[in-house]
Amino acid sequence: MVDTKTPGDKTLSVPTKTLTLKPRVEQGVVRQSFSHGRTKQVVVEKRGKRRIGGDGPNEAQPAPTPAPAAVAPRPQPPARPPVSRSHSSSSRSGSGVVLQKLSEDERAARANALADARLRDIEERRLAEAEIARRNSKEGIEQAEREAAEARRKAEEERHRADEEAKAKAEREAKKRFGEEEAKKAAAAAAAARTPSAATPPARAPGVAADATDEDEGPRQIRRGPGGVARPVTPPKTTAKPAPAKQRGRLTLVTALSADDVRERSIASFRRRTQRLKGNASKEPKEKLIREVTIPEAITIQELANRMAERAVDVIRLLMKQGAIHKINDVIDADTAQLLAEEMGHTVKRVAESDVEEGLFDTVEDSTDTEPRSPVVTVMGHVDHGKTSLLDALRHANVVSGEAGGITQHIGAYQVTSPESGKKITFIDTPGHAAFTAMRARGAKVTDIVILVVAADDGVMPQTIEAINHAKAANVPMIVAINKIDKPDAKAERVRTELLQYGVQVESFGGDVVDVEVSAKNKTNLDKLLEMVALQAELLDLKTNTERPAEGTVIEAKLDRGRGPVATVLVQRGTLRVGDIIVAGSEMGRVRALISDQGVTLTEAGPSVPVEVLGFNGPPEAGDRMAVVENEARAREITSYREHQKREKSAASATGMRGSLEQMMSQLKTTGRKDFPLIIKADVQGSLEAILGSLEKLGTDEVAARILHAGVGGISESDVTLAEGFGAAIIGFSVRANKEAAAAAKRNGIEIRYYNIIYDLVDDVKKAMSGLLAPTLRETMLGNALILEVFNISKVGKVAGCRVTDGNVERGANVRLIRDNVVVHEGKLSTLKRFKDEVKEVASGQECGMAFESYGDMRAGDVIECYRVETIQRSL
Repeated sequence: MVDTKTPGDKTLSVPTKTLTLKPRVEQGVVRQSFSHGRTKQVVVEKRGKRRIGGDGPNEAQPAPTPAPAAVAPRPQPPARPPVSRSHSSSSRSGSGVVLQKLSEDERAARANALADARLRDIEERRLAEAEIARRNSKEGIEQAEREAAEARRKAEEERHRADEEAKAKAEREAKKRFGEEEAKKAAAAAAAARTPSAATPPARAPGVAADATDEDEGPRQIRRGPGGVARPVTPPKTTAKPAPAKQRGRLTLVTALSADDVRERSIASFRRRTQRLKGNASKEPKEKLIREVTIPEAITIQELANRMAERAVDVIRLLMKQGAIHKINDVIDADTAQLLAEEMGHTVKRVAESDVEEGLFDTVEDSTDTEPRSPVVTVMGHVDHGKTSLLDALRHANVVSGEAGGITQHIGAYQVTSPESGKKITFIDTPGHAAFTAMRARGAKVTDIVILVVAADDGVMPQTIEAINHAKAANVPMIVAINKIDKPDAKAERVRTELLQYGVQVESFGGDVVDVEVSAKNKTNLDKLLEMVALQAELLDLKTNTERPAEGTVIEAKLDRGRGPVATVLVQRGTLRVGDIIVAGSEMGRVRALISDQGVTLTEAGPSVPVEVLGFNGPPEAGDRMAVVENEARAREITSYREHQKREKSAASATGMRGSLEQMMSQLKTTGRKDFPLIIKADVQGSLEAILGSLEKLGTDEVAARILHAGVGGISESDVTLAEGFGAAIIGFSVRANKEAAAAAKRNGIEIRYYNIIYDLVDDVKKAMSGLLAPTLRETMLGNALILEVFNISKVGKVAGCRVTDGNVERGANVRLIRDNVVVHEGKLSTLKRFKDEVKEVASGQECGMAFESYGDMRAGDVIECYRVETIQRSL
């Protein structure tokens, strides 16, 4: 301790204490609890404030408390007490740490910190006093509000009691004066007159300010002003509404069942209420929108409602009023949809799937832009009457030498220049075989003039008659070319006479049909024939517009190995150019190349020009109409529609042909019809069409050709796989199988037959189908025998001793045992003996012994009828 003296002669004891910067720390342990029974111990440290001068009694006194309203000035550091010289000398000599040894700056800093701590304590005490005053004032306001509410309740009870008394009094008076009914009316009027208006404010408790409580705005604080006058203070408004505190913790079954039945309003309920309020707010009737509804051939109720912007429920309700019960996904027809749309006030526009083809063909041409075109001439007639030879003579070509079997089996289109006029004539050569009826029909549809070729030595034949009918159906003029007049037995007059039977009257017989006697072999009168054709074309006045988009007809189509799908097209209107987007049937493409009949590559083809077109996605059907469209989108739309129609047609035909499995089995049991499966590949569409037509005619009620697959092009490995699955035969007409397909067919044992002549193909298929026919069984009577006696022989059984009455009896033949003119057994002879020897045959009038196989019930007097069964193979 260091003793110091003050001016008042008082001695101060300053403790000697080591100064340090470490704060005072108090440690403790706190246990924390968590959910699921988990706990954790945490060490808590409490740091005390660092004080200057220690805790002794000589601590400096605190400064006086400043007034709350004014800001206390920063206190100055206290004056240092005077220290005696002896004290100073003794302090310098001591080894303890004393207060005087601190520097002046440190003492000033510590004094400032002490003054700040005192100010903070003063401010905290002021705030605590203000909080206590505020709480007291709040309790006073709440007490005033409770008193006001109690006063209002009492006033309301008094008013209610007075109203009841007045009502009872009015009823008594009215009952005395008017009766029961009038009493009730008078009492109600009196009660209404005494009821205070809604605008009258409720009574307030005495001593409470008028706006101390407000039901709309909530409780207000009351602040006492000068003189003790109550002044209301409005607390700040909050948008959040007080809500009951939610239960915290995990939701389990026990807590859910034991919880109070307090349900909060759900979000969905709040949304419905908001929607109702919005709906009630806008009660003005909305103007109905009238729409133009596009209705296809079939439409679902949902789609119809969407197009009308109506509710599907309303559409179904309207249908129910008409007696039809439907679901939202049901399909209705266009007529019903139109009635519904018109009933709801909309306008209707009917469309069909076939509308995509509108404007594709047969557009009206302007007569001012037309130009003359070459005539199209189709050569028709019976097989081997010289049609192709006549065209070869006109073209100076030799097409006949390239035809298999010397007959034309493909349709061809060529252009010939007339030597006299120099004009071009387009010729179409058609086959004459009976199987190529469709080719001849296509040739007649696209032609302007028909040349009917009739051999002078053969006369009118079946295909000649068919050609006459095709020409009459197409309503085109006809020129009769009587060919082969160079033969010795040629009789042209007989041909003219036979034509009269079928309505063809030539000019020499007073008719209007031109006839020319020609010889393709000697090239006789060919110029006269061309002259007649040119004259007939002038009479027809053939003109067309060459600047419009091209239209034409597919004469033939094939699948070339190197060039892909190739179609022979006859341009009928407009001009076809390289790069045009074309559509033919269910196939589309862009023209990559145009090749003439002479093999010359062209950049464009005008009307009446036959060309080979390269660029189709697939080979189109022969006879399809070809047209140029503006873009690929239109082409895809048309081809997809046609492909859908084709698929539906094939599915319908397949359903009609196949039916269900039960129908197939029942048909097989009842009719016993057998199928001959075939896969047919041909070089061109026309030949394939002719083959399919010929094979279809071969079918009977017992056997028929079943075409698994028919196409254009070579035989591929997929064809062999299909044939293997169904056990079918593969037929190639003017095509061959590739290396892989041939190897697969040889490995799997699949038969591939190649043909170049349609006669041979049809004949071989006919023979193969005949093999499927059940053979015919024919009985041949051999003789009869009469049983004279029956013997029972051991190890043999019963043996009948017989005499042959007529014919012969053979061992192993079929026999019938007849008793009293009734057949009792049918079987075979197992034994035929003559005396003790086995014989093959016993003649009439001789006796023999007979035994049956597995039968022994024979009696004397029975007749044995012996016969032989012969199997005869049938044919179609």
